[in-house]
Amino acid sequence: MHERLSKEIAFWQDRWLKLKEDGDAGKDVRLNLENVRRTLADLEGRLENRKRELQAMRQVVNGTPIVLGAALIVPTGWLKQQRGEAPAAAMAATFAADAVVRARIERLAMDAVRQTEEAKGCTVVDVSAAKCGWDLTSYLPARDGQQPEPRHIEVKGRVKRASTVTVSRNEILYAFNQGDKFVLAIVLVDTDDRTDGPYYIRHPFEQEPGWGVASINYDLGSLLARAEDRLP
Repeated sequence: MHERLSKEIAFWQDRWLKLKEDGDAGKDVRLNLENVRRTLADLEGRLENRKRELQAMRQVVNGTPIVLGAALIVPTGWLKQQRGEAPAAAMAATFAADAVVRARIERLAMDAVRQTEEAKGCTVVDVSAAKCGWDLTSYLPARDGQQPEPRHIEVKGRVKRASTVTVSRNEILYAFNQGDKFVLAIVLVDTDDRTDGPYYIRHPFEQEPGWGVASINYDLGSLLARAEDRLP
C-alpha cells in the first residue's frame, strides 16, 4: 500500500513540476495545475489516513468474549416426527426445501418442456446457464418457407400442492422486453417424479417489479387458471 501510493504521489509531483515550468514559461496551465494539486493532496491524505488506520489496528487487544444470547435450533423434520405426523405429509412439507430435490424438480420440469416442444418438431436449446432471462429457446419448424420467431421459455417446476411460484426480477423484465416471444411454462412434479404439464402462459405478468425488488412470489393457482395446455 505504502509503495503503491508513494509511486503515485511521485508521479503527480513530477507532473506538477512540469506544469509549473510551463506556467512560468507563459503557458496557461492554471486549471491543470490546480487539478494536479488536488490529486496530490488527496493521495497524500489517503496515505496518512491509511498509516493511522494500520497503526491503530496494531493496538487492538483481544478481550474476554461476552455471551449476549443463545439459540436452540431444532430440525423441522424431527419436530414433525415427534408430533407423529405421517411420513408423506412430512415429505410434502419439506419436499422443495431440500436443494437436491429442488434440482431434481427443475430437471424434470425442463425435460417435460423439452419433450413437449420437440414432439411438435421444434429445435430446443438450453440457455439456462447463460442467465439470459429464460431457460429454453424453442425454434419452430419453418412454415410456408418462412422461419417463425423462436419462443423464449422460462420453465418453473413446482411440487404438487405448492401454492406459490417465485419469479426473479430479471425474468419478469425479460418477459416484458420479449413480448409475444416470452412464454412461462409451469410443470407440476409429484413425489414419485411424475410430471403434470407443461402449462404455458403468455404475457404472465401484469406489471414490472418496483425498484429494489429482487423477486416476486405469484399465486400458482391464479397463474394456472390462465394457462394453455399447449402452444401451436
